[in-house]
Amino acid sequence: MRPISSVARFLLAAAFLLLTPRASAAATATAPTKLALVKTAAIPKPPPTRVEVVRDTLHGVVIEDPYRWLEDKDSPETRAWLDKQIAYTNGLLGAQPGRAALRARIEQCYKVDVISSEPKERGGRYFYSRRAANQDLFVICMREGLNGPEKVLVDPHGMSADHTTSVTLIDVSQDGKQLIYGTRRGGEDEVTVSILDVDQGKVIADGLPKGRYFGVALTPAGFYYSRYQKEGTRVFYHPFGGDPAKDALVFGEGMGPEKITGVGVSEDGHWLVIQVYHGSAGKQVEVYVKDLVANGPIVTVVNDLESRFNVAVAGDRMYLLTNWEASNGRIMVADLRHPSRDQWKEVVPTSDTVIEDFALVGHRIFVNDLKNVASSVRVFDPDGKPEGEIDFPTIGTVGTFEGHWDQPEAFYTFRSFHVPRTIYRYDAASGARSEWWRSKVPINSDALELEQVWYPSKDGTKVPMFLVHKKGFKHDGAAPTYLTGYGGFLVNNTPEFSITAALWAEAGGLYALPNLRGGGEFGEAWHQAGMLDKKQNTFDDFIAAGEYLVAQKYTRPGKLSIEGGSNGGLLVGAAMTQRPDLFRAVVCDVPLLDMVRYHRFLVARFWVPEYGSSEDAAQFKTIYAYSPYQHVKKGTAYPAVMFVTGDSDTRVDPLHARKMTALMQASTGSDRPILLHYDTKLGHSGGKPVSQIIEDLTDEMMFLRWQLGMQPAAPAAPAARKSPARLSEANGSEATSAGKVETGAK
Repeated sequence: MRPISSVARFLLAAAFLLLTPRASAAATATAPTKLALVKTAAIPKPPPTRVEVVRDTLHGVVIEDPYRWLEDKDSPETRAWLDKQIAYTNGLLGAQPGRAALRARIEQCYKVDVISSEPKERGGRYFYSRRAANQDLFVICMREGLNGPEKVLVDPHGMSADHTTSVTLIDVSQDGKQLIYGTRRGGEDEVTVSILDVDQGKVIADGLPKGRYFGVALTPAGFYYSRYQKEGTRVFYHPFGGDPAKDALVFGEGMGPEKITGVGVSEDGHWLVIQVYHGSAGKQVEVYVKDLVANGPIVTVVNDLESRFNVAVAGDRMYLLTNWEASNGRIMVADLRHPSRDQWKEVVPTSDTVIEDFALVGHRIFVNDLKNVASSVRVFDPDGKPEGEIDFPTIGTVGTFEGHWDQPEAFYTFRSFHVPRTIYRYDAASGARSEWWRSKVPINSDALELEQVWYPSKDGTKVPMFLVHKKGFKHDGAAPTYLTGYGGFLVNNTPEFSITAALWAEAGGLYALPNLRGGGEFGEAWHQAGMLDKKQNTFDDFIAAGEYLVAQKYTRPGKLSIEGGSNGGLLVGAAMTQRPDLFRAVVCDVPLLDMVRYHRFLVARFWVPEYGSSEDAAQFKTIYAYSPYQHVKKGTAYPAVMFVTGDSDTRVDPLHARKMTALMQASTGSDRPILLHYDTKLGHSGGKPVSQIIEDLTDEMMFLRWQLGMQPAAPAAPAARKSPARLSEANGSEATSAGKVETGAK
């Protein structure tokens, strides 16, 4: 089985700032387009914004906020202001030449069959989510047997006329007779939880109302769930047929709102597993278990170490992936009947390879490794004896194995920037594997090349960066460049398939993704080197990436664009305010920008362990030094910027983008546009209909092509699919390959 915490990973992600560089499970379908220069016309001025200065004094520092009134999303004045901003943005983007051709090109990329992840086998049935080429949304499907006919179980297309309601598969009972799924409206993190009787094809009454859940786990008689409440996260038990108002509180009483609690049940139904995260930084995780068979008390496995733990259970053994006394990770094993720490045993020791994740399948431990940002998988027996490695066709990202402890069948995914997702079926006993599903979009991968280079950051630290471009790339400083990044929350950015990367490279441009400090590509030490008082390192790494690309004549400032979302939105916000001369255009998605006030809104308290809080005098000094909103200077020649957000973002409050748009429109000393791309229905989380993804990506690409002086030619005929391109080593690096993204535009 996979680690318990992975059962509801999509739910836990709602507490983290997980929005990584743009990727998708579809691929480009056409030959390269040519680039042409575009003449820019005079840009009309943006709508004016009323100024009403509010002054705060924090730790002796007076801070002025001229657009505090825009924090109120629902006020009539804010709504009127949004209407004008939306019209302004649409008017400028709609007037650019080549939009229809670009949109058609992008549509070719997305209008393909997609399966979102490895199938879950339960009771001889296989459950998964699929989106057909002619569909807007993922539907939940099932096969009776591996090669049985596909049956649609939950189809969200009829749930809303505009297809802004989506569904997500959460859990399936071990006998395959019950399925839990979440229904999301727009881009909200909150979901409504439903339980489907698979045989009857009907939803039973025992569901959960709209809320923020961090795990829902079935048992034969009911289910456990973790729900976020104003006072903090709590774990409850709901018996089938019971009154939800009387659900028993199992865990969390007295716990504050800064902690996140995940819940799961071992596949044999014997053990309830609870994990408590001290905020989204993941520096400390507590682990508890309860013997459900004996109805025993909740027992502490670990709660006193400032270390991460990710766990999975096989029988009475708990395997713990931890960075305790091992920055790159190691795997311990504990006997759940005697779980005291002095009885733990090490089964996979730490090394110079970062352990990303692991799974227990077929009486084996499958360990997902990362060395120099290259993915690999090692196999061990239950006691840690090595049983070899699994090879892959090229550098890319390997998903965590999906399967059962007592069965040899496993599934995993493989993909790279320009190599679409393939799901493999693997026999843990024999090592045999076969393709279960492959994206059938034609892509001429042989025309593209994936490089890994290493460059020095401001303090001399060597940082790796992936580059995607056409073969025969010329270092003449003329390449339109799309530089993106993340650098936070231990997230690893490895080669995920990206429509944006493939489109950009096939058009003759350069797509660049550096592995910034704050991520987990080199273990916890790399994470800590880009958080709290060291957060400026992340921004320095990103700026240095741009400087390297210019110095090595990949591009020049007039051809260099940057993009980032969520924590990555903070990244590009800091980069453009610290080095406005280095970049020509910026796309800033669902960003954090007013870091002095960020912790006051929505679930931002979860992120205080990562960033700190202005309420703390020492942390305020660090945050105030880089907070983008406080560092916009009147008269500075800023790059062109498009802020992207929406009303339904219940994770990062859209107020950041609203306020920053107004401030930069009033402050910039250049004639480059400052735009707000605002959606009144959608937000941060997944589930966006493909039709809207296509429109939004067209707008983004149109904006960047306009600002970088590019224009796509009409789409050519599809090219035949060829073998994956290989990574070239550069600067003597040991390049060989990971980001956690949802299938979609991000």
